[in-house]
Amino acid sequence: MERPCDIQYQNLPSGAVELEHRYGPRVHILSSPRMLTLLARVCNRNSRQPEVNKVIGSLYKNLLNTVVDCEFPRTTIDIETRMIDATERGYYKGQVIDPKTRVAIAAVARAGVMPSQIVFDRLNMMLDPDGVRQDFFFVSRITDKDHHVTGASVYSSKIGGLIDDRYVLLPDPMGATGSSVVQTLDAYRENEAGRPVKIITMHLIVTPEYLKKVLSSYSDIVVYALRLDRGLSSPEVLQTVPGERWDEERGLNENQYIVPGAGGLGELMTNSWV
Repeated sequence: MERPCDIQYQNLPSGAVELEHRYGPRVHILSSPRMLTLLARVCNRNSRQPEVNKVIGSLYKNLLNTVVDCEFPRTTIDIETRMIDATERGYYKGQVIDPKTRVAIAAVARAGVMPSQIVFDRLNMMLDPDGVRQDFFFVSRITDKDHHVTGASVYSSKIGGLIDDRYVLLPDPMGATGSSVVQTLDAYRENEAGRPVKIITMHLIVTPEYLKKVLSSYSDIVVYALRLDRGLSSPEVLQTVPGERWDEERGLNENQYIVPGAGGLGELMTNSWV
């Protein structure tokens, strides 16, 4: 006879608390005072090692929890607990994340390497490790003679196989211009790695310019971010719902750095100021 399931665990709710915006359903800007507090510590002009990487690690663990809860498939399990010897009701039956979910995590050097490792390690605890892998991409900004960023280039990569049956996660802290993300995803396509189940980018901060770039480049991309920075927009635009006057929103300065942003987070995370 099939064992009964407590109704509260049959269809677990999903979804995150998000800010209102007009960027469309593929964009999720989380509304978490707790995580915004920690992010503000990272962005503070006096932030330094080792605190900064500890805080970023904590932020990515929380961001991954949200992504997994909202985006990953589920299955129902029926397992006996250690109480089964004392009572026939000593079992748990209900929904969990499907451990057979297959994932490829794109580590974009340099700021994305540490977050990618955190995501990789935590997913190995949640899922069957045989289905979790890391791919590595070495991406550099392309600048003109005036030091303005004109794009990005992947000059080396290590892709561990096809992505046809996988969720591709791209944990890169700063979503500034979108060039690095697009070039990374282009590298999968150029290597004929296949079409993933879903592409999910995971950022601490994004700009309106970034969102426009990635959403127009890949129709199946989903963006999660802790904060939207549009600090160079006019005072009038700053009083509107994000995305309502998208073409007038600005989050990048003339050198393509995010404002208010964090100011060279890749350098800060590695203590390599070049």
